[in-house]
Parts: sequence; C-alpha cells; structure tokens
Amino acid sequence: MILNGKIAAVTGASRGIGQAIALDLARAGAQVACIATKEANAQTTVEMILAMGGMAKAYGCDVSQTESVEATFAAIASDLGAPAILVNNAGITRDTLMLRMKDDDWDQVMATNLRGAFLCTRVVTKAMMKAREGRIINITSIVGLHGAAGQANYAASKAGLVGLTLATAKELGARGITCNAVAPGFIETDMTHDLPQEMKEQVQKSAPLGRLGSPEDIAQVVTFLAGPGAGYMTGQVLTVDGGLTL
Repeated sequence: MILNGKIAAVTGASRGIGQAIALDLARAGAQVACIATKEANAQTTVEMILAMGGMAKAYGCDVSQTESVEATFAAIASDLGAPAILVNNAGITRDTLMLRMKDDDWDQVMATNLRGAFLCTRVVTKAMMKAREGRIINITSIVGLHGAAGQANYAASKAGLVGLTLATAKELGARGITCNAVAPGFIETDMTHDLPQEMKEQVQKSAPLGRLGSPEDIAQVVTFLAGPGAGYMTGQVLTVDGGLTL
C-alpha cells in the first residue's frame, strides 16, 4: 500500500491502459478519480475498484476544454481532495496517410492527446506546489519517439507529450514535483484489437520478449513512478515495449 492516503486522478480511465492504471493505483492504496469523456463510462472502472475494497469516484470531462477540466478538478478537490498524482492517459487516434488527413483529424488528436495533458497539468499545479509534492505521469508512445506512417497526428501529439514532460519536470522540480512519461509499445487493448493479424505476429517476432504487452505491464510502471521509489526520478521517458524498438 505504497500510495495509501494519496489521491490520484487518471484520465481516459474507462478502458484499456487507463483502466488498468486506475486499478493498480487503487491496489497500492490510492483513492482514484477516474476520468472519462462520460461519467457513466468511468463508473465501470469505479465499480471494479470498489469491488476489490478500494476507493474511487467517476467523473465526466472533455479534457480538451478548459472549462470542463477546471470544473472536473474542482469537483475532485471537493469530493476527495487535491490530487497528489496525475496520470495524463486520455488519447484518441484518427489514423490516415498525411495526404488524406483532414484538418479535423489533426486538430482533434492534438486537442485530446496534447492540449488535454497540458490543461490537466496546469490545473493541478497550484495545489501540488503548495503541498511541495506531486507526481505527474504522461502516457506517450513509442510512436512519439520513432514515428509511424499513417499516424502523423498521433505521433506529433505523443512527441509533444515528451516535450511537455521535460518542460514540466524543469519548471516544477524545485517544488518537489516530479514529471515522467511512459512510452508503451504494442499493447493489447481496444485500440490495437483491429490491427491485422500479420502485423501482430510481426511485432511478436520482432520484440525480444516475443509478445504484445498487456495494460497491466504499463500500469505497474506508472504505479512505480507514482510511489516513493521514484522520488529522485524526473524528466524521464520509460519505454515499455518488450524490447521492440531496440
């Protein structure tokens, strides 16, 4: 229970990696604010946490909109207290080749994946600075480090998260706040479910560990970064990809 008494906010907590992160933080003792586009979607994760004896509450939020983010985090502070842990996990894809990519495909991905992380980080900063402690963890991607054809918008947003991580670490470190990022590889989630089977097989052949990752593989790294064992780590990007990008 290394996070006992801590309050954690996780965006994109309704499924996949975000849900696994919320569950793992709860197992470590944190009270978890589970944030999704719709409160009802996050409620599923909350019920899973409550069933295992943890504490959590669901919130609906459009992370790309300032007013929605500010209202959501004000509600979290009122219900649970100010978060000491923020996990910026919310993300969407609009994949297509650059020549076919519409302005909206670019704008929506950047708004959710990058602007959303900025808005959530900004809103928690004041309370963390006052407390002189905090953990901010951004979920980027190996695509943000190495690029991918057909994902110019997604890759740019995830690369932007790396830059946001570094800047945040430098700005807030003096107040005892760390900011790190996790870069997952191919993880078995709804987002990768529809990938061609031959692509999945190629990933398994290419990765030294010989398998796709699980959401829990990412969640456990996040919990480590949120806990006391990572107290002297900041501005780092941890690649969790089974060795795929070696």
